[in-house]
Amino acid sequence: MTSPVPQPAGRPAPRPRPPVALAPALRLGLALAVVAVIVVTAGCSGGRKPPAPRVSVAVATVAERPMPVALTATGTVEPIEEAKVGSQVGGVVTRVAFREGDEVAAGQVLIELDRRPFEAALDQALGALARDRAQAENARLEAERADKLLERNLIPQSERDQKRANAAAYAAAMQADSAAVAGARLDLHYASIRAPIAGRSGQLAVRTGDLVRAATSEPLVTINRIHPVRVRFTVPESDVPLVQRYRGAAPRVQIRAGDGDSLDLEGRLVFVDNAVDPASGTLLLKGEFANRDGRLIPGQFVDVRLVLYVEPRAVTVPAPAVATGQQGTYVYVVNPDSTAATRTVEIARVVDETAVVRSGLKPGETVITDGQLRLSPGARVTVRQAVAGRP
Repeated sequence: MTSPVPQPAGRPAPRPRPPVALAPALRLGLALAVVAVIVVTAGCSGGRKPPAPRVSVAVATVAERPMPVALTATGTVEPIEEAKVGSQVGGVVTRVAFREGDEVAAGQVLIELDRRPFEAALDQALGALARDRAQAENARLEAERADKLLERNLIPQSERDQKRANAAAYAAAMQADSAAVAGARLDLHYASIRAPIAGRSGQLAVRTGDLVRAATSEPLVTINRIHPVRVRFTVPESDVPLVQRYRGAAPRVQIRAGDGDSLDLEGRLVFVDNAVDPASGTLLLKGEFANRDGRLIPGQFVDVRLVLYVEPRAVTVPAPAVATGQQGTYVYVVNPDSTAATRTVEIARVVDETAVVRSGLKPGETVITDGQLRLSPGARVTVRQAVAGRP
């Protein structure tokens, strides 16, 4: 270890020298050299910035075609006629004359009850009628004889009046007996339970040997007439003026099958209710369908489209081409130089997968239907798929 050199007494220690300052010209030269190095390095690493890649998109052509003006709803199938068959008399089931689910004719016998009690009641009523008829005839003859005896003053007036009263009473009893006979015959007829309408039978609630009670609220079997059928549906109160405007133009009612993409059945509008339901704010409508193949079942839910009229020259684009942003509804249009540009449009309605454009597009223009999320105005595009506007 070196010891510090001793300084002479009375002489102060020397101060350290400050760093040497660079001249301004030298500092500028160094800065320019650094910039040059950076530029050379950047040029060697990448050269010019490559142009942005083209965006692959699918496009469609704006088309002009007839398009329906329609309202959509969910409907319920109901039979054109429904009969809940019960029994008007009580008795024991002796025979079931049909099978559940059969098509039955109007007046066809469905269920037979034990006829013996009704036959006995009819015989009893007929016997009472015959008895009272004989008594009424005898009373009539006695009244006539009393009239002749009174003319000869052989009997008092009171006796003659009594005979006439007896004759009237027996005549009334005979009339009551006739009504009892008619009732007994009717009960005997009701022992055979018949179909009141033609249609398809449903589940049977009784079997042979069961006791049936008269006039109960529970039906023995329900018969639905399903050729034709009706579909009930509702439209919002806001659409009521539109329905009323085109009601006289024979609007069509179309049903879309739940598992298909096309409209399967077409019917006609047969009923428009006369008032809006205040609880739901909707108006009830019904369409009628031939249903010859029986594919529509009462209680089934279906998608309904009420076609009010057809616009002959509507400007249309596929619905996926339309987007909504802060400025409203817009589409991307492909310019002749293969760049994309946004275009504000006004959509009148959407029918299935097709949008009807009220303003903003002209037939023949090209819009982008897929790939919009990767686009910005002015971006260059490559068309991977081009289709015409959907029908």
